[in-house]
Amino acid sequence: MRNEVYRDDWGIPHLRAADALELAHAQGRNAALDRAWQIEVERHRAQGTTAAFLGAEAVEWDRFARRSRLDDTARRCFERLSPETAAWVSSYVDGVNAALGEDAAQATEFAAAGLAPGVWRPWTPLGVWLSTHILFAGFPTKLWREEVARRLGDDATELFATDGPGTSGSNGWLVTSERTATGSPIIAGDPHRFIEDPGVYQQIRLACPEFDVVGLAVPGVPGIAHFGHTGHVAWAITNAMADYQDLYREQLRRTPAGGVEALGPDGWEPAASHTETIDVAGAGTVPVEIVETGRGPVIIGGPGDGGEAVSLRHPPRVTGDLGFDVLPALLRARTTADLDAVLDRWVEPVNVVLAADTAGATLHRVAGHVPVRPRANRLRTVPAWDPAYAWQGRHAPMERADVHGTAVMANQRGIAAPFGIEFAPPHRADRIQELLDESARWTAEDMAAIHMDTYLASARPLLGLLEEAAGVTAPEAVRLRDRLLRWDRRMDAGSTDATLYAALRAEVVHRLAAHPAFGPLGRTVHRDPYPELFRPWLATVPRVAYALEGLLTGKGGPLSHADRLAVVTAALEQVALEQITGGQPVVPWGEVHRLAPWQALPVDPGETWPGLAGDHDCVLSTSSVPGITDHSARGPAARYVWDLARRENSLWVVPLGTSGVPADAHHRDQLPLWVRGELVPVVTDWNLLHREEERPDMSAGTSAESAVFEREVDGFGTVRLVPVDPARDIDLLHSWVTEDRARFWGMGGYSREQVLETYEFLDSLTTHHAYLAHRDGVPAALFQTYEPEADPVGACYDVRPGDHGVHLLIGPTGGTEPEPGYTGALLSVLVDYVFSDPAHLRVVVEPDARNTKAIARMVRAGFELGPEIEKPEKRARLAFLSRAAAHRD
Repeated sequence: MRNEVYRDDWGIPHLRAADALELAHAQGRNAALDRAWQIEVERHRAQGTTAAFLGAEAVEWDRFARRSRLDDTARRCFERLSPETAAWVSSYVDGVNAALGEDAAQATEFAAAGLAPGVWRPWTPLGVWLSTHILFAGFPTKLWREEVARRLGDDATELFATDGPGTSGSNGWLVTSERTATGSPIIAGDPHRFIEDPGVYQQIRLACPEFDVVGLAVPGVPGIAHFGHTGHVAWAITNAMADYQDLYREQLRRTPAGGVEALGPDGWEPAASHTETIDVAGAGTVPVEIVETGRGPVIIGGPGDGGEAVSLRHPPRVTGDLGFDVLPALLRARTTADLDAVLDRWVEPVNVVLAADTAGATLHRVAGHVPVRPRANRLRTVPAWDPAYAWQGRHAPMERADVHGTAVMANQRGIAAPFGIEFAPPHRADRIQELLDESARWTAEDMAAIHMDTYLASARPLLGLLEEAAGVTAPEAVRLRDRLLRWDRRMDAGSTDATLYAALRAEVVHRLAAHPAFGPLGRTVHRDPYPELFRPWLATVPRVAYALEGLLTGKGGPLSHADRLAVVTAALEQVALEQITGGQPVVPWGEVHRLAPWQALPVDPGETWPGLAGDHDCVLSTSSVPGITDHSARGPAARYVWDLARRENSLWVVPLGTSGVPADAHHRDQLPLWVRGELVPVVTDWNLLHREEERPDMSAGTSAESAVFEREVDGFGTVRLVPVDPARDIDLLHSWVTEDRARFWGMGGYSREQVLETYEFLDSLTTHHAYLAHRDGVPAALFQTYEPEADPVGACYDVRPGDHGVHLLIGPTGGTEPEPGYTGALLSVLVDYVFSDPAHLRVVVEPDARNTKAIARMVRAGFELGPEIEKPEKRARLAFLSRAAAHRD
């Protein structure tokens, strides 16, 4: 066999092969099987071809991808790889191509988008990496500084400096041997990125005779780059917040022959140019002119825009090196010294790295390519024709720091300070350090409490101004002020004080953005030729929101203390009027601070994502955009704990699940754990894993022989009822019954073990039964039956002979709205099954009385409503369907 595939109970792939090349092939094949839709979207993003199936909204990204030459840069970088690395990447690509067709039938998004899987080129993984990280360093912030300087003056350039829109951050910490219970180091943390569905990180294990590594891979990219544990050494990174991408103001002109010239340091020089066409679904084509000067690709403007243009210069395009030769070397590392040497060749993105090995050695350094050039390049756009702004090589060696007891990286100023302009406020780093200082004997299990800490230190300036708001006289405003001053500053999901603080903060942000001192900026900068893609970096309200702490403390800003106090006082009175006297109760923070992941296809507007604790400057950094939305689109894209004493004591979790296939049991099974801050164990014993050919999967038991009932529904498909096997189906059951949308099922807080115990008990009864309803082989619903006289509901109404109770839970549909008649078709089969037994005369249901959708559905199906009843766990509404009514035309 070419390779072996195993899975743990969470569907996490463990791949084993005879050598590194076969293992790369296995990883590529697994990426295609588990994440076909996701990696194909990423391939198209790198090529600038997403509008062909996503429509007009994707044109802006495609235009940028084409103009910035992402795919061409990936090709150049692939051609410069060592032969060994090129063969390794090519083997991964071969694995992807070998399996893409297999998964397209499972990933329903392909059919919805009218897209067929394409062919991966050898350099496609490099393009995926580039497109994922091209905005990491936040070069559009330089456009914002240009506008601030132009409208408010040069002195205001850094007024809004902070970790702002579109910038990714992370937490990471290292506890050395002398501070742990085992006497070996522990590394923990969480990368903060836009939460995507499917997730940007995939838990995986890669094993061959040369190495055996567990970690977080980026689907579409071979190896394990950012977070890994080889059994001998472990590492983790955060964004260094370094500035390594420059924007140059270009002067362009057409030549008589139709070419393009750019004004460079030595005068007018030829610029490469050609035109490409972007296909747009349902809207024809859009031409885009591609121009590249001696500085780099032109991403804004062009010779047809009055000669004004901006070019982007970044290391991979200049050097033809993306650092991919590092990736296979990381897998072979056995000590921190090995890692240190390997990371000297790292390119992009620029990271802060923490690492430790089983001997207790540690590493804390910056890794990446930062060009040497004037500070002005790092602040704003600079003139392309002035030689003073040219690059003068690469910073080397990179900064390092010693580790004594603990080390923390959270995008704060620190060892990366020489390489950046804007860093995250120090609150997350300070809070993590404060928590680490509370114990001298840390364990891997202890780290979850740090991951989930919700203390919001950045609230201090706003609350400080509240203390000074002595002019407030309205009773409601006084009560609100006093309540917030008593608040514990924790953004807990159940806290109404957190909701009130967020409302006050949003009001302050809006009032500051509208203040005459910032009037020239306007609510949003709208100035051609800035593309729509960069508008998040050019919007005033988010900029004010993320810089709020500095604006309220008056560090170099145009507002006087009296101005700031007046803004806060007016905001307090407004929020008190709306929240306190508005007549509606204040809802907990988790009701408004909900997860809002990015999906390539439109999100189902009826889908309810779970509520979250945390906020931007909490260690639990579930970021909202104050003044714009309380929803969280950015947060921990994974959590991990690497234990160097015993790798099997390591822990991890991702926001959704391992599979990108909507019907798969592991599509979102980790989401409830992630919300609660729980972690799952890293399994390293092959004997505890399920061999791919042997493991029970979502389609087990769908044959006609194992089904208790089967019916073909015209226009819908074949529906089979298969008895639940608790051990076989536990992953699917747990993922379904604990989702927020299944809250009326009453098992939302259940652990995997509790769900297993419940269904094992149910399976032992002769009066209660559970079935999975499969539609064309894919689990679609959970169906349970019971005899009312043997169930607590029997004490709540007069049970008739022939009554038969049922419960129905419709499974997830991958974030898309089910087609019309979906639930009705399933329900009709279930009713037919009940009445296939002549002894059953009436179907009884008891949905939660608050579940108005379910009750309305039953009425449409012909059920007659009965009374509301009180059960120990809920107030329910009875409904009945007689055999005669079910068969009535």
